[in-house]
Amino acid sequence: MRQTRSARNKARLALTALAVCLTAGVVCAAEDAPGGNATGRRLDATAFSQPSGNMAFERQLDFKVGDGIFRKLWVPSPSSTKSSDGLGPLYSARSCQSCHIRDGRGQPPAPHDVAVSMVLRLSIPPQSDADRTALKSFMRNVTPEPVYGTQLQSFSVPGLLAEGRMTVRYSEQSVTLADGETVRLRKPHFGTKDLNYGPLHPQAMLSARIAPPMIGLGLLEMIPEAAILRHADPEDGNSDGIAGRPNQVWSHAESRVMLGRFGWKAGMPTIADQVADAFATDLGLSTHLIQASHGDCTAAQTACRAMPTGDDPQEKVEVPRKMLDLVTFYARHLAVPPRRQAHDPAVTRGKALFAAAGCSGCHVPSFVTGSDPARPELSAQTIYPYSDLLLHDMGEGLADERPEGQADGRQWRTPPLWGLGLTRMVSGHEAMLHDGRARGALEAILWHGGEAEAARARMQRMTRAERADLLAFINSL
Repeated sequence: MRQTRSARNKARLALTALAVCLTAGVVCAAEDAPGGNATGRRLDATAFSQPSGNMAFERQLDFKVGDGIFRKLWVPSPSSTKSSDGLGPLYSARSCQSCHIRDGRGQPPAPHDVAVSMVLRLSIPPQSDADRTALKSFMRNVTPEPVYGTQLQSFSVPGLLAEGRMTVRYSEQSVTLADGETVRLRKPHFGTKDLNYGPLHPQAMLSARIAPPMIGLGLLEMIPEAAILRHADPEDGNSDGIAGRPNQVWSHAESRVMLGRFGWKAGMPTIADQVADAFATDLGLSTHLIQASHGDCTAAQTACRAMPTGDDPQEKVEVPRKMLDLVTFYARHLAVPPRRQAHDPAVTRGKALFAAAGCSGCHVPSFVTGSDPARPELSAQTIYPYSDLLLHDMGEGLADERPEGQADGRQWRTPPLWGLGLTRMVSGHEAMLHDGRARGALEAILWHGGEAEAARARMQRMTRAERADLLAFINSL
């Protein structure tokens, strides 16, 4: 992204002021607006669905049209509603909003329910030189399961069997904190049932993922790559126990290898790539970026491949370019809500404890975005995502043992913390971590291992009052 001299000077001044503020260990005034001038203005159940707070009125129409496409229900082909057909033939949801309810966080299914805002990713180790070449050249992040593809699809169009269903059961374990408080953690065990196309490959790797919240994506996309890589320390050269590794992945939107920023393992480099992949994998809809009109159907699923598609006669895809651009614009400009009680004494004490425990080693508080004339709302903003967007070894407890790109089976991208305290208001629950096992921030912290083990241990040694302050800070974000 090109920056003018004035924009660079503005960013330099913002970084200087930020460094002074953070070094002082106080709440920066700008933290009231974690998305900079693009911060939203609402603190209700629609807090995650608002446009950038600094968006000009004439640009809000594109945002609203993109929102409408994000919410609309797609139908199978053939259909009289030509602008909405092409669903599947196998799929996980009928709309984007079905997974990202109110643009918020997904959750695991209740017993005996079909998963809606959670998916089961599938892959196998590379089986051939062609598989290894595809991974090495970044043309694939994973080797698909040969029959079921990259995701178990629980729904199908009429006349076709769905692939099957995800199952989850939990075992419990107790953790006793230094002051004697006991916390019950639940460990999920995922599997499959009612498989309609035969057994999974014997080496199949499964990884359950809840839908992440949508806020602030455009701001994260605008962080200069160099600013992110500045925090990378793959060999732990400073011996602080925190490595931080980038994931490099192929961008269909840019036709090159780029830094991964989005997804639980940083497997997507741009918002356009993320949106196109969701259309293809979750809804079975093709775009000019991923021209797969039969979605995730594999060559082994001949009945699925024989189903009609909803390809537009001119563009030969089911989601025309303009429609994809509008959804991408919508996703890019979903605002981060304002902070709550940022200057409360308990929150201020909790912020100091957060830093002292070492949490900010991965959950980096702030960045300054780059500049792009096409994205004025997102340019030159001081933002507070509390993430470095890098991969970290999170230990055996959170390992899914399923590599993705350059991420191994123990590594996860640091999730941004902004908006975390509004999860219950927006989504009606507090399911956290990649598979929703944690029922709130305290449980999420207690699952941290690997590079985060020392920070977790420091939290476990806190007094009850200190722990309350720490959680007050996290829930203010």
